[in-house]
Amino acid sequence: MNRIENAHIVLADEIMHGMMVTEQGRISDLAEAARMSAVTATEDWEGDYLLPGMVELHTDNLEKHLMPRPKVRWPTLPAILAHDVQVAASGITTVLDAISVGDIDTDSMRNDTLQACTEGLRLAADAGILRADHFLHMRLELAEENLLDMFAPYLNDDRLKLVSLMDHTPGQRQWTDLSHYRTYVSGKRGWSEDKVESMLEHLFIRQQAYAASNRRSIVSSCRALDNPVPLATHDDTTVEHVAEGVDDGVTISEFPTTVAAAKAAREQGLGIIMGAPNVVRGGSHSGNVSAAELARLDLLDVLSSDYVPASLLHAAFLLQDEGFSLPKAVATVTRNPARMIGLHDRGEIAVGLRADYLRVRVVQGIPVVMGVWKAGRQIA
Repeated sequence: MNRIENAHIVLADEIMHGMMVTEQGRISDLAEAARMSAVTATEDWEGDYLLPGMVELHTDNLEKHLMPRPKVRWPTLPAILAHDVQVAASGITTVLDAISVGDIDTDSMRNDTLQACTEGLRLAADAGILRADHFLHMRLELAEENLLDMFAPYLNDDRLKLVSLMDHTPGQRQWTDLSHYRTYVSGKRGWSEDKVESMLEHLFIRQQAYAASNRRSIVSSCRALDNPVPLATHDDTTVEHVAEGVDDGVTISEFPTTVAAAKAAREQGLGIIMGAPNVVRGGSHSGNVSAAELARLDLLDVLSSDYVPASLLHAAFLLQDEGFSLPKAVATVTRNPARMIGLHDRGEIAVGLRADYLRVRVVQGIPVVMGVWKAGRQIA
């Protein structure tokens, strides 16, 4: 048994100053300070926050460890372990590793690392050397010629919790403004102007050839599963994009790029995910709608750390500046994402749920992770 007292516990709808008891990996008791028994506490948290362990639905952070420099391939298991340590230290106890299936960049190493990455995650989990719980979010690049064959081995994978339908072909969705795309690829990949123009032509031809048919096949396969996996659209820009997703049985809109798309998603009952880096930076790096604006319009359900794990907690606390109470803000990184993918045993501080929790101290307005526990065991 472990007993924590003198903590500000962030519950579903309120903040309670009191204590929490955990036993055998579960939360067994909660009480306000005024009603606590005289039993000696195991830990005095000195007024720090006690939050649920965070649940991350979409991070490509693992790719940065697998490919720390362009065309540099790092050994798979060490990359996975470094990613896991960073995620856990950021307060994330459950993570969906967003694994790319296909790419619009012909020079990318993503296709070469797909199998090694998923097999490495399985090996590390079976060996008991991962701190966080890792599941799979397969990011399907619809214009990939070999997409169906590449995705087939994962359709019945027990780790698969989310499939997103993506089309990063420049000229629409995230890259409606081609000037932003040119700036991005020139800076990140060092492409010349001639190469950018050549790639734009190639990518458009590929999209016309494969995207629509791949989408139909993927949607049909996912919906035919005995336990259908949740489907997400990516970078919805128009009302028509949202309507297309609804027709396909999509339940999640990831990173809508306009207010109109986000409003349509809300009207259709889709969960809305936005990027935590967008909140921390104060806007989108692609020139699209800011997450803060959607928060003010109450068009935001979940935050994702995307490419910066440490942004998740920071952004949740910043949502208070946009009118969110702290419990509502914390829910965007805990309960809401957990429920969105059918995990009902975590994401909230409540009796009977798994004891995934964080100790957080606010220093000069910045939330600092002081400790992380998963199923009652400290992992960071």
